[in-house]
Amino acid sequence: MPKFPLLCAMMFLQFFVWGSWYVTAGTFVPSWGWPQSTTGWVYSAGPIAALISPLFLGLIADRFFQSQRVLAVMHLLGALLMLNFIPGAIEAKDAGLFEWYVLAYMLCYMPTLGLSNTVVFTHIQNPQTQFPLARVFGTLGWIAAVTLVSKGMEADTKPVMFLVAGYSSLAMAVLSWILPSTPPPAAGKQLGLFDALGLGAVALLKDSSFSVFLLCSFLICIPLAGYYSFGSQFAASAFENPGFYMTFGQWAEVLFMLVMPLCFARLGVRWMLAVGMLAWVVRYALFHFAAGNAAPVSWMVLCGILLHGICYDFFFVTGQIYVDQRARPEIRGQAQSFLVLVTQGLGMLIGAQVMTTIVTDNTAEGGTPDWHAIWLQPCLFAAAILLMFVVLFKNRTAVAR
Repeated sequence: MPKFPLLCAMMFLQFFVWGSWYVTAGTFVPSWGWPQSTTGWVYSAGPIAALISPLFLGLIADRFFQSQRVLAVMHLLGALLMLNFIPGAIEAKDAGLFEWYVLAYMLCYMPTLGLSNTVVFTHIQNPQTQFPLARVFGTLGWIAAVTLVSKGMEADTKPVMFLVAGYSSLAMAVLSWILPSTPPPAAGKQLGLFDALGLGAVALLKDSSFSVFLLCSFLICIPLAGYYSFGSQFAASAFENPGFYMTFGQWAEVLFMLVMPLCFARLGVRWMLAVGMLAWVVRYALFHFAAGNAAPVSWMVLCGILLHGICYDFFFVTGQIYVDQRARPEIRGQAQSFLVLVTQGLGMLIGAQVMTTIVTDNTAEGGTPDWHAIWLQPCLFAAAILLMFVVLFKNRTAVAR
């Protein structure tokens, strides 16, 4: 079987698994009478796993085992948790046990993101053109999963979403066994804890522009976590099947992924990052004003969701490209791990906890959250970080292309 269709199928399933529960978990938790702190911990599980997964990848998976085999085993373990342990915790209505099992699942899942990228990059000839195409299939997989659960099964608040995740994890495990052989990329290389965490890229901080970029990326991930943790809950106040409407953001992501080369040519990396940050400010402003009415203004909520194409592609994807440009070839892998550790690890973890506190403090006992007050705070914080970034990140010529 040709390699590239297999790689696209792998990307589709990789993100189908994640999308089948990750968006709708935000509406599932409160519907079962569990506190918002459980929502916060569910969405802290991914960042915690993002802090740990570089250790697993750098010290074990990348050195001793074929990537596609590790991918299969991790998804098999994930299926076991989704099909057996998590449903048991839900049936017992044990929020604490549910939180621990979600963390265990994310510890299995997060390393597969790096592993799937390793498999793709190993077997393509032209990364600049072929990787975005393969990655688009991942976005389509996410859309398909959320649409199935939210619109097809009307299961935004039903535990069946975790069964969908479990069975699709099994399918991914089976597919992984027929993927092209991908030898461990760091086999035979000496790699310590320092390098596995990506800390070999710390030397890049000597570059003042890179330091500003990394600091601002870390700080802005704190308010960004609000959308991922509580966006679906807020969307539920404006729409039925909120998970389905959240997929409109992924459709926008596909569109902007396709036009990114043109944007790079016109704007350069610095202003791409700035526009990405600005999109988050506008998104939260729209949510804030939408919630300032007796009933949320649906078109404002939808516009905020549709901004996801700019929010994600112009900030996260552009940031990855910037790091790749600034790092020497021998530390590019470490630099990307360092970026994930600082942003999707530390930044998102702090953000999930901070946003949980904000939501809890702005929710009357037994009542609904005051979304008008809630969204104002990440909006102002993101605006302050954007201003700091524009003022401090002056070295445009170094990052123009």
